[in-house]
Amino acid sequence: TGDFKVFYPENNGREGLFLNVQGLLLKYVGEREPWVLRFPSAVFGTLTVVGFFFLLYELAVLSRLKAPFWIAFWGAFMMATSVWHIIFSRIGFRAITAPFFLTGGLYFAVLALRKMWFRAAVISGAFFGLGMYSYIAYRLMPALLFVLVPGFWRRKGFWHIAIAVPAVAVMVFLPLGYYFFTHPADFLGRTSQVSVFSSERPLYDLGKNIIFTLGMFNFRGDGNWRHNIAGAPELFFPAGILFVIGVMAALRRRSTFDGMMLSWFFLAILPVVISDEGIPHALRSILMIPPVFGLAGSGAAMVYEWLERFLAPLELRVLAGFFIILLFANAYYSYFYVWGRNPSVRGAFAADYVEIGREINALPESETKYVVVAARGIDVRGIPMPAQTVMFITNSFLPQDQQAKHIRYLTPEAYEREKPQLAGKSLFFIK
Repeated sequence: TGDFKVFYPENNGREGLFLNVQGLLLKYVGEREPWVLRFPSAVFGTLTVVGFFFLLYELAVLSRLKAPFWIAFWGAFMMATSVWHIIFSRIGFRAITAPFFLTGGLYFAVLALRKMWFRAAVISGAFFGLGMYSYIAYRLMPALLFVLVPGFWRRKGFWHIAIAVPAVAVMVFLPLGYYFFTHPADFLGRTSQVSVFSSERPLYDLGKNIIFTLGMFNFRGDGNWRHNIAGAPELFFPAGILFVIGVMAALRRRSTFDGMMLSWFFLAILPVVISDEGIPHALRSILMIPPVFGLAGSGAAMVYEWLERFLAPLELRVLAGFFIILLFANAYYSYFYVWGRNPSVRGAFAADYVEIGREINALPESETKYVVVAARGIDVRGIPMPAQTVMFITNSFLPQDQQAKHIRYLTPEAYEREKPQLAGKSLFFIK
C-alpha cells in the first residue's frame, strides 16, 4: 500500500520496523521473490554474531575472566554455526531483530559504563528503543541493565550514563508507545490467547513447559519444520555439553558476566514458558540464543584451560581446529541437507503456493485467473490469510492490482456460487 506504519494490526499484530525494512527493499529491488523478504534477516543475523563477540569480550574483561578473547570467540562461533540461529537468520521473521538490538544495546551500555562514554550511552539507548519495534518477547529485556548497576553506581559520571540510556530509549520508543496508548488491545496481541494461565491446569502446564523448554537444548527441540529439524535438540551436542558446563560455572563464579548471562536466560525464558502453544518453541525462544551461547563460550574456555594441563600446545591447537571444523561441518550438513532437503520443509513454507503464483505470472495478463482460497486462516480484507503468498508473488494484494492483472480471489462459498460459469477458466486452488 505504501502506507508505512509503526505497528501493523493484521494477523494478531506485528511491530513495524522489520516489515518496513522489507517494504523498502521490495520497493527498490522491484523483484517479487521470497529472497527479498529474507535478505534483511541474513543481515540482522550476521550483525548479531559480530556484535555478540564484542559484547562477550567486554563483559569478560569487565569481570576479569581468564581468556576473554576465547570466551567471545567460542560463544560467537558456536552461535554462527548453530542451526537454530541460522534458520532464523535466513527466513523472513521479524523476531531475528530482537537479539540484534538487545546485543547492541547491552554492548554500548557496558562500553559507556566501563569508559564513561556519553556517546556510547546515547547509542545504547537508541538500540534499546529500537528493540521495542522488534518482537513482543523483547519488552522485558531492558531490565538487564540493572545487572550492571552494582558495579558502577559509585563511579563518577554514572548517573549521566544511567539517565541517558533510558531517556534516549523512551524517545525512540515514543511513536510506538503512542500507538499502544491509543490502541491498548494491540499491546498484548495474542498473549492472552496463548497464555498458560488460561488453561485448565495452569501450574501443571507451567511446570511442564519449563521442563520441555529446558530440555530443548540437549534432548528434544521444536517439532515445527519451519523452525527446526523437527524434534532435534536446538544445540549440537558438544555445544550442549559446553552450555551445561558454562551454567554450572556461572552459578559457582557469579561474576558480572555470569550474572548477565543467567539473568538474560531467565528473562528470555519467561515469555516461552508462560505461553501454552507449541512447546518447545524455537522461535519464541529466540532471545535465549545469545545467553545460551555466551554460557557455552564460557564453558569452552574452561574446558580449554583444563585441557592445557594434559596436552601439549600443538596438540591443543589441533584439537581446537578439529572442533571448529566439526562445528562448521555439522552446521553445513544439518542446514543444507538434513533440513533444507526435507520435503516437510517445503510444506512448512507453503512452497506450493509460491508455485501457484509463478504459474499465474506465466499466463497472459489479459487472461482472467481465478484463485480459490480453500485453506482456512485469519481474514485479511475479506480473503483468508493463506492467499497472501500468491498475492505477494503476483503483486495482487490491492484491489486495483487484482483488477489490472485480471486475478480474482474466491472463497469456497463464492466458488460454489460461480462454479457453473468457471468451466474452462484458469483455476487455481489454495488448499
